[in-house]
Amino acid sequence: MIEPVDLSTLTTFRVGGPPAARVAPVTEQDLINETLVVWGLEENWLLLGGGSNTVVADEGFDGIVIQVVTRGLEVLTVGRDTGSEADAAPTAGIEPGARVRLRVQAGEPWDELVAYTVDHGWAGIEALSGIPGSCGAAPVQNIGAYGQELSDSLVAVDFLSYESGEVERLERADLDLGYRTSALKQGLRGVVLAIELELHDTAAEASVLGSPLGQPLKYAQLAGALGVQLGDRVPLPVVRATVLGLRAGKGMVLDPNDPDTFSAGSFFTNPIVTETFARSLPADAPRWPLENEPADRVIPLEEYMGVGPVPGEEPVRLVKLSAAWLIEQAGVRRGFRLPGSRAAVSSKHTLALTNRGGATAAEVAELARYVLGRVQAEFGVNLQPEPVLVGLTL
Repeated sequence: MIEPVDLSTLTTFRVGGPPAARVAPVTEQDLINETLVVWGLEENWLLLGGGSNTVVADEGFDGIVIQVVTRGLEVLTVGRDTGSEADAAPTAGIEPGARVRLRVQAGEPWDELVAYTVDHGWAGIEALSGIPGSCGAAPVQNIGAYGQELSDSLVAVDFLSYESGEVERLERADLDLGYRTSALKQGLRGVVLAIELELHDTAAEASVLGSPLGQPLKYAQLAGALGVQLGDRVPLPVVRATVLGLRAGKGMVLDPNDPDTFSAGSFFTNPIVTETFARSLPADAPRWPLENEPADRVIPLEEYMGVGPVPGEEPVRLVKLSAAWLIEQAGVRRGFRLPGSRAAVSSKHTLALTNRGGATAAEVAELARYVLGRVQAEFGVNLQPEPVLVGLTL
C-alpha cells in the first residue's frame, strides 16, 4: 500500500476525496500479485487508470484504489502475413499481408501510443488522437472518435479475472464491444493487464507513394477539415494533427491553462432510440441510422423452443441522436452554470461538463441532473452519463 491521496489529483475532472488505501504496482506481474492480495481482503476496490473517465464523490472512496501505471509496448509481428494461426483472420479494414500487432501495457497513456504508431507509419487509430486516459481503459468504453473505434483494431486483451483469479485472454468477440460500452463496462469484473492491437503497416506503400497514409476517412467533419472527400486517405501525421486541432477547439485535449479541459470529456453519450421515436423529434434534429436489431419479445416459458431470434420477426430500426443538439435545443448553452456553482457546461462544447476551479463533485452532479431534466422535459429523451460515477447518483 502507498499513501492515499485525494482522487481529485488523479482524475482529469479534479474532484473527489481520498480512498481508504491505494496500490500502484509498476510491473504487470506486480499488478497481478497486488490485485490478488487486494481482492483477498474482501474490501471495496476501485480500478483507476488515467482518471479521465471517472468522477468521484467529495467523500472519496471507502475502499482500496488499484491504480494501473504499468508501462511497456511489445511489437509482436511486423510486415507480411506469415500464415500463422494468429494471423488467420485479419481485422476488418486492414489489408492482409500489411499488418503489425502490438501488445501494450494497460498503464500506457493512450495518446502516447497513438503518437508512437503514427511515427512508425502504422494506421488504424490515428483518428483516436488526443483521447485522454490509459490503454487498459480503452476497451471498457470502446473509445471512438472521428469515424474510428477501438473495436476496429483490437484483437484481444489479457485480463485478470475477479471470478477465477486467473489471467485470461479475451478475444475481441468475447468483449461485446458496442457504442461506448463493453462487457467490461456491463459487469465483467477484473483488471485489463494489456491490450493487443492489429494495425495497418504502411511501410511498403509509403515507399511508393512517398508518405504513410491513414485509413480511409469515415467522418464528414474530419474530411471537411482536411479538405478531402469521405473515403480518401491522408498522410498519418496530417490526420493526427487535424484531429488534435478539432479536439482542442472543443476543449477535449488536456491543457493546464484551459479550464474547459478539466472534465471527463463528453459527459453524456449520444442516445440510441427507435426510428419511430426519432420521428417524433423536430425535423432538423441530427440522426444517424444504425444496424437493425431483432425486436425484444417476451415469450412464455411453455412456448419457448430454445431458439431465437423468432423467424420472421420484424427488426427494430434504431437511430443515434446528437446529445449536444438535444442539450442546446433544451436551452442549455455553452458556458452555462447554475447560480453560485463552480461547475459549468464547457464554453466550447455542450457535451462536456467542466470544473471552472474548485468545483465539488456535488456541484458537478447537480449540473448534470439539471441538464438531464431539461432534455427529458423538452424531448422525452433520457440521456446517459458516459463517465464512471463513484459515490454519485444522478
